[in-house]
Amino acid sequence: MEQYLLYLLMAALTVSSPGPGVILTLSNAIRHGIKPALTGVLGISLGIFIISIISASSLGVLLTTSSFAFSILKFIGAGYLIYLGIKLLRAPVISLEGAINSKNAPKEKSYWQRFKEGFFVSLLNPKAIFFFMSLFPQFINHQQSYLLQFTYLTLTFCFVIIAVHTIYALGANSIKSWLSSPGGSKMVNRTSGSVFVLFGLGLATSSQRQ
Repeated sequence: MEQYLLYLLMAALTVSSPGPGVILTLSNAIRHGIKPALTGVLGISLGIFIISIISASSLGVLLTTSSFAFSILKFIGAGYLIYLGIKLLRAPVISLEGAINSKNAPKEKSYWQRFKEGFFVSLLNPKAIFFFMSLFPQFINHQQSYLLQFTYLTLTFCFVIIAVHTIYALGANSIKSWLSSPGGSKMVNRTSGSVFVLFGLGLATSSQRQ
């Protein structure tokens, strides 16, 4: 039980730290509201679930030992983050009231599109594979069923993602009225877009041993 509580604490601290997923959740909550943000959170959680499965498979070993395979996934992930950042930087600045009343307000993305954004932000980050490959062995008891423990730890991590990101989304949504003003909206677009671009550049210049 103590080991599990330690794992739960490590998971919460990891998920709470600023990263592409957190920035995406905050941006969605501020710009679009709770429901679209939570849809993106489910995508993030599913992406992490698949990443954890990859980390336990032979594909995970390949990505951690082959610099070519790692580089391919790394640049795809970096390109996607930079793409999201540029989209936010170029997003129109519209006040909350203007978005509601204007016939020319930009068309909202579907929940499915929000889900896919969150999913790919998680899935296209090869660093997450290294994280799970280094974290899970510390909490696996080799005297017990590996599959059962792996499933338990993975689902716990995914539920922690949903819980922590929901708190972030609710907090961001509570100040949405101010941040959705023209000045606040511009700040959100520029800050979120710049952070995504920086994350993308950071991922592109990272190495397997980092």
